[in-house]
Amino acid sequence: MRARLPIGVFDSGLGGLTVARQIRRLLPEEDILYLGDTARVPYGARSVRTIVRYSRNCARKLVERGVKMLVVACNTVSAVALDDLRAELDLPVLGVIEPGASAAVAASRTHRIGVLATAGTIASGAYPRAVASRSTRAEVVGRAAPLLVPLVEEGWVEGEVPTLAAERYVSPLAAHDVDVVVLGCTHYPVLRPTLEAVVARVLGAAARVVDSGEATATELAAFLAARAMQHPRTGSGVMGEMKMMVTDRPQSFAEVASRFLGHPVDEVELVDL
Repeated sequence: MRARLPIGVFDSGLGGLTVARQIRRLLPEEDILYLGDTARVPYGARSVRTIVRYSRNCARKLVERGVKMLVVACNTVSAVALDDLRAELDLPVLGVIEPGASAAVAASRTHRIGVLATAGTIASGAYPRAVASRSTRAEVVGRAAPLLVPLVEEGWVEGEVPTLAAERYVSPLAAHDVDVVVLGCTHYPVLRPTLEAVVARVLGAAARVVDSGEATATELAAFLAARAMQHPRTGSGVMGEMKMMVTDRPQSFAEVASRFLGHPVDEVELVDL
């Protein structure tokens, strides 16, 4: 019966929808229950203690609704609260940093990996630790890219301004012989075409951009298959449902979510944590 339950996905706000979109692309028959804690976004500027507390609230809400596993679609939470959630919850918990690190190590030839992320994620050192656990040769160069999140949320994802912002953050990586750039914030994949163009121009045409959300969806698919946790309708071609919950401003969330998901969002439930 557990295999029939939805996959629970949560984030501090909108960014995790890029992860949900990748899950839906790879696992279209699975049901997804998404929770965005829009009343308390952003998490990045909060203390570790507060982030852990907020994360527990989100996880408990999804567990109450009935999910077969949790995907923490937030780099900040994945960096500081994943171990706490895994210790407390009686179900599998997958974050976005470990899959992103694995994909970056596999893609790099120079063993020098750039990470663009929020200041909180960079300060946590989570990506260097995750990469080091997979390769003793690889080095990580992190860059905080704070302007990219507001650009995405305002829908300013192409043109001169986002290109200039991307150049500002990518250019310093050239001095480190970086050949892979990890998008270490779930907002950033919305800017992926712009970022890929800048990375190719600044770091060279062979440089790769790794979307940690895409890597997470790939790892999730393998995880479900290995444990016989795929939905029974898998392979039938029948699409699963995607339901969304937020803690504030559902209508505003629905409007911006349409840009993240690439299709209209009709219904978003308002919940209290």
